[in-house]
Amino acid sequence: MGRVQGKVVIVTGGASGIGKQDALLLAAEGARVVVTDLNEDGGRSVAKEIGDTAIFIRHDISSEDNWKAVMAATHERFGRLDGLVNNAGVLVMGSIEDATLEQWQKIHRVNADGYFLGCKYGVAALKSSGGGSIVNMSSVAAEGLPFAVSYSGSKGSVAALTHSVAVHCKSCGYRIRCNSIHPDGVLTPMTLPLLGNPDPAAVSYDADPTSRFCDPKDVANLVLFLISDESRFISGAQLRITNAH
Repeated sequence: MGRVQGKVVIVTGGASGIGKQDALLLAAEGARVVVTDLNEDGGRSVAKEIGDTAIFIRHDISSEDNWKAVMAATHERFGRLDGLVNNAGVLVMGSIEDATLEQWQKIHRVNADGYFLGCKYGVAALKSSGGGSIVNMSSVAAEGLPFAVSYSGSKGSVAALTHSVAVHCKSCGYRIRCNSIHPDGVLTPMTLPLLGNPDPAAVSYDADPTSRFCDPKDVANLVLFLISDESRFISGAQLRITNAH
């Protein structure tokens, strides 16, 4: 217990799925958590479950004004920032032949532009706190999935962005780490409909050791490590969460 005791961490997309588990685990380990999402009911529910050490802020990560508001509210409530988990994202299926420019731009507006803004304002806030950790949610799709060209492109952008931020912060001596997580399948409300809404227990690793789908908690455990001081000498890493993919 207490692996991130007293740290202040923003978790985007914290109303459900991976983000929800990130927020709950970080709070259980002592962090004060800012849960952000467009899903107001879900986000407030997560913050209420955590208690007085959490707040919820409605947040469109593709909006620069929203990022400014989130950082201001975080500082007003908690006085500092120690970690940022860029987790919110959207997924649209489609190959290079099926995808439209509109879909490509929509996905990148959230998954790429939103993470750029998070890193930009996250670095500024972490500098004033003396350092900290940024965790960006990428995907194995960053390597290029033929059936999700727009999503793949956006997650490749996240991977490159992460390395750029990490090298910049090191060269400037900021003590700010930036790493990306690259899961394969994760059983979340975003992915289950694509699988035909199966019972998660039936397709999980617990039920089938050959499954490529993990539980959101498996991702949250890595997020906790990267936010904690245990990972103080890890930056610019691309960390895969896969079952021998």
